[in-house]
Amino acid sequence: MLARVQSYLMLGVDALPCEVEIDVDDTQLDKQTVVGLPDAAVKESIQRVRSALTNSGYSPAGGNVLINLAPADVKKEGPSYDLPIAVGLLVVCGVLDTSPVKTRRSKSTIKPGVRASQAATGVALGPDHEPINEPLDLREFLIAGELALDGRLRPVKGVIAMAALAKSRGLRGVIVPRDNAAEAAVVPGIDAVGCATLAEVVGLVRGELPYEPHPPLDIESMLATASTEVDFGDVRGQEAVKRAIVVAAAGAHNILMLGPAGTGKSMMAKAFPGVLPPLVASEAIEITRIYSAAGMLPAGVGLVTARPVRTPHHTASAAAIIGGGVVPRPGEVSLAHRGVLFLDELAEFPRGVLETLRQPLEDQQVTIARSHSAPRFPADFMLVAAMNPTPKGDMPKGDAGRREMDKYLAKLSGPLIDRIDVHIEAPAVPFKQLSGQSGPRGTDSAAMRAQVLAARQRQSARQGPATPNARLSARKLDTLAPMTEEARSVLGQAITELGLSARAYDKIRRVARTIADLEGVDVLQVAHVAEAVQYRLLDRKV
Repeated sequence: MLARVQSYLMLGVDALPCEVEIDVDDTQLDKQTVVGLPDAAVKESIQRVRSALTNSGYSPAGGNVLINLAPADVKKEGPSYDLPIAVGLLVVCGVLDTSPVKTRRSKSTIKPGVRASQAATGVALGPDHEPINEPLDLREFLIAGELALDGRLRPVKGVIAMAALAKSRGLRGVIVPRDNAAEAAVVPGIDAVGCATLAEVVGLVRGELPYEPHPPLDIESMLATASTEVDFGDVRGQEAVKRAIVVAAAGAHNILMLGPAGTGKSMMAKAFPGVLPPLVASEAIEITRIYSAAGMLPAGVGLVTARPVRTPHHTASAAAIIGGGVVPRPGEVSLAHRGVLFLDELAEFPRGVLETLRQPLEDQQVTIARSHSAPRFPADFMLVAAMNPTPKGDMPKGDAGRREMDKYLAKLSGPLIDRIDVHIEAPAVPFKQLSGQSGPRGTDSAAMRAQVLAARQRQSARQGPATPNARLSARKLDTLAPMTEEARSVLGQAITELGLSARAYDKIRRVARTIADLEGVDVLQVAHVAEAVQYRLLDRKV
């Protein structure tokens, strides 16, 4: 007998349809085979499924069992196929029907001992196992979930992409583990049905349990209540750095902070998302989709509501930063999508790892090519980097100290520095400021955010919300960033005397455009260009 159950497979952060086909020949000896490029976790699923079926009160099919995961030329990984395989075996055994006739059954095929186990898991059945709802048509649902040996369902990866796939195919909904239901409910227009056990899935499909999809999430309310942990008001001093951060956040510019150890660089990087515009629904769903595909979404959490801050250690490999693996997974640049990638001790990262950042910084996406596929991962992040001026962590003194600093800074390549718009020095904070004896705390996140939002609104009105100043092309800068003759003269002098590259020339114009937006000015003035030039601190050292 042949059974078909619809599921999904992950390719990057996208879900593709996967049909689980099960054929049982009970005239042959017992044997179970899984085909369709399964990995080890998928091959082992048949043992988990048989144990879960037995412990849930069902008799596994005997004979030669062949399980095919189609399409057969795409690699399958993970335990998400446990539940569709189990459902397919139950269809073969006659417990479930892929196209049920919507009539009431008088008796259930569930074994008598199952009622106690279902009661223990909080599952309530109708009287005498009779249907209380119409049976579900399995052809209208995508199904996924990992099975424990006792029949419990554990969460799986990529459910939000699975729900989006179900919607695109015009299906009714998805049947997933209960911990994944909130995640699936993010996608409007489909039913996100969460179950705790295999027996609950059977009761639901047979109409013996109430059909209660997870209620849709109120995304706007969830985003409105999001907050950040660190406030810039907790950072004593560093007003010049805070100004540079406002400029960087207002135009989506990458920033590098250079200063001795203990000056608050790491703290300011963690507070950085608090001055960025709040997430909109589409951005939150994008981020959630990435974290779901990576298996990093906490159980029961349906939506990422705050901009991510990723802080990889300087020993991280290129694959960890960019993404990779036999079946490609998102790296730190993708996990920081729509948020901040903070690289502390930038010069301690291997040079080869840093060079891999050049392409994502330009293209805002990463393509990981493999022989069987080339998935693309989004990587639209802001790079916030920090480093000490010397390996010792202190400011250099004398000629020997300056030579040591120059040698340390030489670990960073010129092309990488060119891609960082704002370079700012974070000096040591005097004791009076640290102890609060020199006046008020200083600029806080709320005040900085207000400036950033005002500048972003000007940019949106001028060039659209999808193109911040940091993304303006050279041709658009010629039109959208006009400057006075005096400002043009100052810029030309800086390019000549500092030996800046053509890329740095455009970076200065973009940053100056942002500074002018913060002041509500359309034409770039000398002060705007001069401040932008000052933010090219490392161009004269690398």
